Amino acid sequence: MTNQTIHIVARITALPNKVEELKAVLLELIEPTRQEAGAIKYELLQNQYDQTDFTFVEEWTSSEALNTHLDSPHFQAAAAKLEGLVTAAPDIRRYHFVG
Repeated sequence: MTNQTIHIVARITALPNKVEELKAVLLELIEPTRQEAGAIKYELLQNQYDQTDFTFVEEWTSSEALNTHLDSPHFQAAAAKLEGLVTAAPDIRRYHFVG
């Protein structure tokens, strides 16, 4: 299949004493990202039972649109703020729809 959309699941875990700070950084990404060409879905979820666990669920029209997002000034600014707020680098996984 050509023209398949790209699905992203990106998991970010906050340090226990930095949950609200990380949440603020992640929330800053939502509106500018939703305005990007190629963004179909961009949602931030927080685990009900583990407040340190955040997950972005995304859908993009193409790899090019996703790569443009990853290079965008607002994404780069947020990524630069993660040090000292997270337990590890974000776990970013790319998927395509199979059924």
